[in-house]
Amino acid sequence: MKRKTFYFAAILLCFLVTFRLSAQNAKLTLNLNKSGAKVSPTLYGLMTEEINHSYDGGLYAELIRNRVFKDNMETPEAWSVVQEGGGKGTIMLMGANELNVPMEQQRNAINDALTVCLRLVVEKGDGRVGIANEGYWGIPVKPQTTYQASFYAKGTDEAAGPLNVSIESNDGTVTYASGQVTLDKGPWKKYRVSLTTTAGIKPTAAGRFVISTKRPGSYYFNLVSLFPPTYHNRPNGNRIDLMQMMADMKPTFLRFPGGNFLEGDYFSTRFPWKSTLGPLEQRPGHPGCWGYRASDGIGLLEFLEWCEDLKIEPLLAVYAGYSLKGDYVYPGPLLKPYIEDALNEIEYVTGSVKTKWGAKRAEDGHPAPFKLSYVEIGNEDWFDRSPSYDGRFNQFRNAIKARYPQILCISTISEEQKGKVTTGDVPSMIDEHYYRSAWQMEEDADHYDKYNRATSPKIFVGEWATREGVPTTNMNAALGDAAWMTGMERNADLVLKSCYAPLFVNVNPKTGTLPRAWQWGSDLIGYNAITSYGSPSYYVQKMFNTYLGSQVIPVAGTNIPVKRATKQDSTNRRAIPKKATIPTLFYVATKNTKGGAVYLKVVNTSDKAQAVTITLNGATGVAAEGTMVTLKGDKPDDTNTIDEPEKIIPVTSKIKDISKTFTQNFAPYSVNVIQMYTRP
Repeated sequence: MKRKTFYFAAILLCFLVTFRLSAQNAKLTLNLNKSGAKVSPTLYGLMTEEINHSYDGGLYAELIRNRVFKDNMETPEAWSVVQEGGGKGTIMLMGANELNVPMEQQRNAINDALTVCLRLVVEKGDGRVGIANEGYWGIPVKPQTTYQASFYAKGTDEAAGPLNVSIESNDGTVTYASGQVTLDKGPWKKYRVSLTTTAGIKPTAAGRFVISTKRPGSYYFNLVSLFPPTYHNRPNGNRIDLMQMMADMKPTFLRFPGGNFLEGDYFSTRFPWKSTLGPLEQRPGHPGCWGYRASDGIGLLEFLEWCEDLKIEPLLAVYAGYSLKGDYVYPGPLLKPYIEDALNEIEYVTGSVKTKWGAKRAEDGHPAPFKLSYVEIGNEDWFDRSPSYDGRFNQFRNAIKARYPQILCISTISEEQKGKVTTGDVPSMIDEHYYRSAWQMEEDADHYDKYNRATSPKIFVGEWATREGVPTTNMNAALGDAAWMTGMERNADLVLKSCYAPLFVNVNPKTGTLPRAWQWGSDLIGYNAITSYGSPSYYVQKMFNTYLGSQVIPVAGTNIPVKRATKQDSTNRRAIPKKATIPTLFYVATKNTKGGAVYLKVVNTSDKAQAVTITLNGATGVAAEGTMVTLKGDKPDDTNTIDEPEKIIPVTSKIKDISKTFTQNFAPYSVNVIQMYTRP
């Protein structure tokens, strides 16, 4: 009997000890008395390419879709004929079958870039007849706004006279703004008119742009353009709201032009930087690789001015002889023209006005050179199944180093692609890309803790995202993103740069004959023609970059709870074992070496609030009051949308009673930043 009592007592004691330990708070100890890694000042930046209508129908402020009539050689896509009050007319493309005909034999071409035009034949002028453009899922109409319209036109002699230009409702019953130009007799001529809306109208995306007349005759149009006000009032500029959203993220660089947009499907459809320069009249556009044609309104100079407007540095990617469909140029003499092309592109960016391409930049309106520290050689060349990248990279690098010794070259093949790393000198930086589920991001949040500092090159995480939520990310993706970012930030002496991708998405679904606007789900910033919003992941980016110190603080975590995998955590690419577990808390701390600010970032991925005991080792003094910024969702699949743009946004609150040891509660499904002030 005594033996049984002893056993029961022992079991009870074990149970009580276990219960007490399990009930203990998680603990984070910040060792301010230890020197952590220096944080790269360019850790967080932006990556961009033409996907999801990121430029045309997105950031680029142009409102006219298919403005040079090359999007579809069979039909005038996005254009329709207006016939009212007994008027009768037809429209058709002209010159679409003349693309291989010498310029001097093309009857309706304006130049080598503007070779296809739209002809309107007004057969009966009893009422209004014209052409209408539907824009990118609508022409946006806003009150008290002035739009700048322009177009090339010519006509038969009887067509000469007034042309009405208007922004109106889709059914033509409401005119929001209108103006008039006089069509002259003779050859092609450019016409301009300002259109101003009144104060009383409500914002709407259900608008169209119309050029109309009541006179019979044949009319020809090309390069039809309509611009709203732009960021910093730049001609041929960008949307104000999207530029401001990027500015609010406080990025330090822009990686451009992509991405797949750099490579193109074939040699002939790679990013043609030379033909994106100069006036719009000289830009023919080119086929993109995501199912639609690029206008190239955002060309090389516009990318650079984008950086200038945001006060960030360009990170230029140059075409390196490999395209998406598998075309490649073997290293050696055949690669030399592509290398020379890249050297000329760098000269356009950085050269003085005394150089050939620096003079061209000055001619284009920007005499001052741009700062350029890094050039990336190609994009995702681990997809190249030939063994050519090693030779291509080194041939490019040697040529760039010889002419521009101050520029560092980035390799697109990383240690992640075992057996494919480049030979010779270690690259200045290697570009690694990660697209994963939230579970995978959280599971691998210590990824860079494992890298060998003695042998590893510096890292550029040039594309990465947690892919959950469509078309923009949900809260679960934001949690995965934040967990991954704690690992990058903790290793910010190794990871020098990073940028989320894709940056933009036009969220319009398929409507009528219009296809869905996006090709890739789980994007950062969503918009339609009239408005925009940030995803939960956007706010994570903003929080992490806003509260970033100059030095990492070593943090020790104990008693960190774990969670077990569910069916939802598995993906088509990878089934996660049911018994797999990962931590529910992720964290990183940095400090400003000047000023004493300490930033502690804590990510709670669990469905329960967690009380965490925080100890500040090595601090002789701590300010009792600080702030906490919290981004949280009620459920993992909560998200923001066009209709609910601020369902999940950061909330800032005061924290009192901060001391060398204090306890803080972190809400379920939350990303948190605590800002404190200490004395060493």
